[in-house]
Amino acid sequence: MRLLSVNVGRPAPSPSAGGPGGLTGIDKRPFEGPVRVSDPGPKGTGGSGLAGDAVCDLRNHGGSDQAVYAFAREELDAWARRLGGRELVNGAFGENLTTLGIEVSGALIGERWRVGNELLLEVTSGRIPCRTFADHIGEEKWVRQFTQEAVTGAYLRVIEPGTIRAGDPVEIVHRPDHEVTAALQFRAVTTERTLLPSLLAAASALHPEALRKAREYVARQG
Repeated sequence: MRLLSVNVGRPAPSPSAGGPGGLTGIDKRPFEGPVRVSDPGPKGTGGSGLAGDAVCDLRNHGGSDQAVYAFAREELDAWARRLGGRELVNGAFGENLTTLGIEVSGALIGERWRVGNELLLEVTSGRIPCRTFADHIGEEKWVRQFTQEAVTGAYLRVIEPGTIRAGDPVEIVHRPDHEVTAALQFRAVTTERTLLPSLLAAASALHPEALRKAREYVARQG
């Protein structure tokens, strides 16, 4: 299991971007050389966990619980086949880490990855698609298609900061004792709300927004 690439983005205009000046950092490109990764701070003020990576819409993206976005090369290849064989290069989905040998969408909430010698990450949630993502990909009804497939990649928080680069090993050093994956969390907060109570098994490892939705749903059910 290893990193194929570490991807960072620069601010660029987008017709649907929610950032100041209509800018987005979704166009991630592989970076040659080491990249420092650390906790960026709370959502709303903190951006990306990767040094040099732009997050322009701080209201909806970035922050401690979405510090790093990972997507598996195997899942990119599967998407490429679904999209008629179009090329999807590393970083094509706006991911910071393109991995090989890890079931990223199937990672458990609270699962921890050691990347390289220093960095320790923890899975928090799947990725919710937005109009900026759809514009970036340029596929018709992309938000609906991505949601239906529920192959989402995973957001991660930084537990221990560190410096990484392409080719670094990735080791799963902790797997929690529940069955809540990033993909299941995504389905629960989008298309299958009856799954929300099951998210509570992931407890505080879960992205706070998903945890709040699960608790509210359970409270409404009485």
